[in-house]
Amino acid sequence: MNPSTAAYLIEINREFYTRFGASFSATRQRIQPGVRRVLEILKGDESILDLGCGNGEFARALAKQGHRGSYLGLDFSIPLLRDAERQMSGFSVRFMEADLTRLSEVTEQLLVTGNWSVVTAFAVLHHIPSTELRLQLLRIVNQLLKEDGLFIHSHWQFLNSEKLRGRIQPWNATSISETDVDPGDYLLDWRSNGKGLRYVHHFDEKELRELARASRFKIVDTFYSDGETGNLGLYQIWQPDL
Repeated sequence: MNPSTAAYLIEINREFYTRFGASFSATRQRIQPGVRRVLEILKGDESILDLGCGNGEFARALAKQGHRGSYLGLDFSIPLLRDAERQMSGFSVRFMEADLTRLSEVTEQLLVTGNWSVVTAFAVLHHIPSTELRLQLLRIVNQLLKEDGLFIHSHWQFLNSEKLRGRIQPWNATSISETDVDPGDYLLDWRSNGKGLRYVHHFDEKELRELARASRFKIVDTFYSDGETGNLGLYQIWQPDL
């Protein structure tokens, strides 16, 4: 994918989460079962960097279970960050506006003594266009983690749902064509409080293995969760491969 196409797709999502951030947040008032499973493996004292923190539901869940470690949530959507900062108390929590496709510009602000114990990215990487931008992000994550730290991430498996497949839109709804994008790239519509479009990439385990290898990670766990059928989220846990 050429850089101009990637930039266009980033702007599609930026416009979506600016315009529909509030209505999107209203549909995300609880954490997914897969995220609940992740909470169960945490000891409670980890420092956590949450990429694409959205409206802060994960942070609220951490607070409810008495998490003692520090937390920093990043997102580029101002409406979602406003929701995240409401009624947030109980442990050391901060939120920051940041574009994950340009994370290198704020890396110094993310450094902590001894690096982060856990970096999370729930339903986030599928909004990052192009292998190049994904690898840039993943290599920064590797640098920010402790040697035995965990990178925990999930990926929307919308192709497993007939209903969600019905939301796929043709690329001619935009100013780019199907030949401009990569295999696995899709355009999905939004139908709450107006009509909108989102760019989403569909990952499979093979592609994730290739990304892990290229960004010097090893995969330590994979599981599926979420949705009525329990397979709308592909979760993986990675560690730096030293």
